[in-house]
Amino acid sequence: MAADLVTRTVGTLPRTTPASPGPGKVPEAPRNTRPRRWGAALWALPPVLALGLFFLYPLALVVRQSLQPDTGGTSLRPYADIFASEAFRHALWTTVWLASASTAGCLVLGFLLALVIAFVPFPGAKAVARFIDVYLSFPSFLITLALLFVYGTTGIVGSFQFLTTPWGVLLAEVTYFTPFVMRPLLAAFGQLDTAQLEAAGSLGARAPRIVRQVILPEALPALAAGGSLVLVLCLNEFGIVLFTGAKGVTTLPMLVYSKAILESDYPGACAVAVVNVLISVGLYGLYRVVSRRAGA
Repeated sequence: MAADLVTRTVGTLPRTTPASPGPGKVPEAPRNTRPRRWGAALWALPPVLALGLFFLYPLALVVRQSLQPDTGGTSLRPYADIFASEAFRHALWTTVWLASASTAGCLVLGFLLALVIAFVPFPGAKAVARFIDVYLSFPSFLITLALLFVYGTTGIVGSFQFLTTPWGVLLAEVTYFTPFVMRPLLAAFGQLDTAQLEAAGSLGARAPRIVRQVILPEALPALAAGGSLVLVLCLNEFGIVLFTGAKGVTTLPMLVYSKAILESDYPGACAVAVVNVLISVGLYGLYRVVSRRAGA
């Protein structure tokens, strides 16, 4: 009797069956994303350790040294001495105006040269474009050394001693950094739809108008990228200023060299270096914000 009662009760209960995956479908097994996360973390660990060991740790040592004056202890005295010195203010102003003027010159000259290479047919245009890539690998002091044979004291026009002036440093920086603007511009011009140029020409637009209204808007992101790169590089340029031997041209990197090597003022040198790094990182962050808002 009891067995019959249990059988009848179970038979009246609603039966639930698992949902069918449908024709042609394989039921999915529950995913476990934890092993994948651990695997990604293990792959990321070596580069993070290398970055911390070879970059962040030395940078931390520089910051620590900038907070330890020669009198002992830990204080902001090296920064106070640096900001109060006339040499630092002069070096900061020289660095800013040289970097800004060099960037402006590179943008103008690089844009004009890239236009000629990309849109003016002449023999050897592709070879010149490839040479730009090779030129980027040249060290800055090599270009300055070459300019010494022209503008140096024993060069072709050495009697003017042009290269030992701030304008000589400006010329050397524009000469060296212009290809850094041309490279992204040539890449942008290579992706430009030539149908737009042909349509503008068929409508009677002259070359300056085509450049201003068709080519320049397409080149603005590349100009922003190349210009920001040149600005940061010029702010930290050391070899060109050193090899020109320009009198009275002391930039922030040169001030770091002078305090560390000539004066043995390591806290002061580290303080100037930290300020230089902060300026560079701040400019890069500003560029990222502007480019993101512009959709570059």
